[in-house]
Amino acid sequence: GDDYELLIGATPVFWGVTESVHLVDIINQTDLAGDIDGEDKLGQPMVSLMLQREWGELTAFVLPYFRERTFSGGDGRFRPPLPVDTDNAVYKSSREDQHVDVALRYSHYIGDIDIGVNVFSGTSREPRFVPSPDGSSLLPVYDQIDQVGIDLQYTSDSWLWKFEAIARDGATHSFVAAVGGFEFTLYQLRESATDLGLLLEYQYDGRNESEPVTIADNDLFAGMRLAFNDVQDTTLLAGVSWDTETGETFLNIEAERRFGEDWFGELRVRAFSGAQPGEATHWLQQDDYLQLSISRYF
Repeated sequence: GDDYELLIGATPVFWGVTESVHLVDIINQTDLAGDIDGEDKLGQPMVSLMLQREWGELTAFVLPYFRERTFSGGDGRFRPPLPVDTDNAVYKSSREDQHVDVALRYSHYIGDIDIGVNVFSGTSREPRFVPSPDGSSLLPVYDQIDQVGIDLQYTSDSWLWKFEAIARDGATHSFVAAVGGFEFTLYQLRESATDLGLLLEYQYDGRNESEPVTIADNDLFAGMRLAFNDVQDTTLLAGVSWDTETGETFLNIEAERRFGEDWFGELRVRAFSGAQPGEATHWLQQDDYLQLSISRYF
C-alpha cells in the first residue's frame, strides 16, 4: 500500500548503525557455522506490518517459530573445546521452538539525527551453555528475555556519530550494554575516486558470567574502510578489537572485487592473540586463517 507494508513469510531484518557489534539486531538468528563475525543470519519466519506516517515508521512483528543457532561440527571451524549438542537444546519455554515472540520498532529522524527504538519479548537468540550430564558436550540453553534497544546516528559533513544500547532482562539478572563511536570519511584521496573512512568505537557490556558469553564487554575497536568507487566495486574493510582489561585482540580484514561481468572475489583474514587460559577467546588462539573465495555468476 501507499503507507503500509504487510509481510507474511521468512526474511532477514537488520537493525543497527555501528560497525563492530550490532546490539539491537535481534530479529534473526546468527549463523555461526557460516561465519564467526556474526554477520551471517538465518531467515526468520514472521508476520510483520509496517506503517509509514508523518511522525515516523512503526513496524510490528509476530515471530511464530524459533530457529536454533548453528555451530561448527567436530571437524569444522570454529569450534569450542567441547562440541555443541544441537540435538538436545534446552528451552526455558514449555513451547520450546514454537514459542511466539513479538517485537516492535519505531524509527524516524530529527534534522540530521536518525533514531530507532525497539522492544522485543521472546526466546533469546543468544544461547548460554551448560555441560551435558556425561560432560562430553555443551548443551545450548535458550532463555526467555525482554529487551529494549535504541540506535542513533548523527550526520555532520564527513562525520557519522553512531550509538547503540540495550537493556535486557536476561536469564539471571538485568543488564545494559552499549557501543558508540564515529566514522570520519576522507573523500577523493589525492584527487582520485577513492574514499577512506576511519572508524573508532567503544564496546561495553554489563552481563555477568551466567549470561551468554560475549567478547565485546570492555573493548576498543579501530578500523578503516576503503571504497575505490570503481566499476569493479572494490572495497576493503580492516579493523582490530582490543580488550582493555585482558589485552585480547581480534584482527579482521575483508576485501571484495568484481572481475569482468561474471566473476567476484572475496578475501577474509582473521587473527586472534593475547588471550590467556580461561579467557573468552583462548580457544581461538590457534585458529588464525586466510580465506580466498572466487564465485562465478551465470
